[in-house]
Amino acid sequence: MTVDTVAEPASPTRFAAAIADLTAAFGNRVVTSRAVREQHGNTVTWIANEAPDAVIYPQSTEDVQQVVRICAKHKMPIIPFGTGSSLEGHVNAPQGGVSIDFRDMNKLITVHAEDLDCVVQPGITRKELNEQLRDSGLFFPIDPGANASLGGMASTRASGTNAVRYGTMKDNVLTMKVVLANGEVIDTARRAKKTSAGYDLTRLMVGSEGTLGIITELTLKLSGIPEAISGGRCPFPSVEAACNATILTIQSGIPVARIELLDALQVKALNLGSNMGLPETTLLLMEFHGTDASVKEQAERFGDIAAEFGGGPFVWTAQAEERTKLWEARHNAAFSNFQLRPGAAMIATDVCVPISRLAECVTETQADVIETGMVAPIVGHVGDGNFHLTLLVDLKDADEVKRVKALSDRLVKRALAMDGTATGEHGVGQGKMKYMELEHGAAAVAAMRAIKQALDPQNILNPGKLLPAG
Repeated sequence: MTVDTVAEPASPTRFAAAIADLTAAFGNRVVTSRAVREQHGNTVTWIANEAPDAVIYPQSTEDVQQVVRICAKHKMPIIPFGTGSSLEGHVNAPQGGVSIDFRDMNKLITVHAEDLDCVVQPGITRKELNEQLRDSGLFFPIDPGANASLGGMASTRASGTNAVRYGTMKDNVLTMKVVLANGEVIDTARRAKKTSAGYDLTRLMVGSEGTLGIITELTLKLSGIPEAISGGRCPFPSVEAACNATILTIQSGIPVARIELLDALQVKALNLGSNMGLPETTLLLMEFHGTDASVKEQAERFGDIAAEFGGGPFVWTAQAEERTKLWEARHNAAFSNFQLRPGAAMIATDVCVPISRLAECVTETQADVIETGMVAPIVGHVGDGNFHLTLLVDLKDADEVKRVKALSDRLVKRALAMDGTATGEHGVGQGKMKYMELEHGAAAVAAMRAIKQALDPQNILNPGKLLPAG
């Protein structure tokens, strides 16, 4: 990904004493080469790359404890790193410090099949986990577009196309092992499916973006692989018609597993990038999980609802190969978008609004994109009101960058005016800190700062993210 500016990477001598102590403890698992450090700064948005002073590869919770204690001694910032796929500058090191890369902590530790849960290390990716779970008849349903690490997904409260049925990361993490800023280790809860004992530390840590503690182990809810799956696609005459069909589908109690909105431009990109041959109009992609009889019934009921809003024909299938092709194209939508403007950089952003306001928000955003003169396809997790705008930008054109940043700002403020949020699943990071007070209010942000101060008084855990300076 091209960026508009690249900050000078922090000097590896800035925290020379800390790096010397880390090297004495971990040897060649501490890396200070410029290339590796830059790889661990932000690389997937237009936020400047701010490299750490060093990168370290722990292999256990005890290793992370030792790293944290050394860094606390020297007041050296610590930035957790999973796969680096986050979209708002989460892995940047604006104040220098050490990047903790969880590449070597990527194990599936235990599967409790009877309890429908498993214990994993933070570096394992969602695809790796599901490959190892396949023979158990279970799967982990949260599926962001990237093959992200589970630790990173918990840190950013990620979700994906399955969220309408299975929820987000906050709904699927039972407990975590977390290293605090003083090097102590806590378990945020037990493995029980519910508890009313004490503060909900698990939900506090999920979505905290590495600013309150460092996740070294997660216990995740699992689901049974459905007996049968059907899915398909349905064209609509407008975004409003597609959203209204979605609302009625959910209100009717149809247990849809996936329901994705693609605007006509996004469908064009899929056709160019994945050779799909889809009708280039507003499109809903659907998937239903259950028994052979139930998925057939769900698909037929949705087809009837779609017809009420001028949609159709709804083309659906229970054949795995056809469904896989469709959803692979959906997951590769971001890469397909490059076909719409070869040579441009791709800047992805997201907002989320109440589902009743989604059609209005998407339609106004489409008009804004056209008026701004940009190329920006839209794809949305329409079942929960979350959509993504992919901006294709010439970062060498200062005027265009200015217009696009203004467009992005209007998108967020439009969502907030509709009682929505600045980000449904990308997280805050550096990119959306400026909206925190506008969304939550000054008192709520002050409460967040108080939590941060209590758990990280030296401000060494991923500083410069999530909370704007007070």
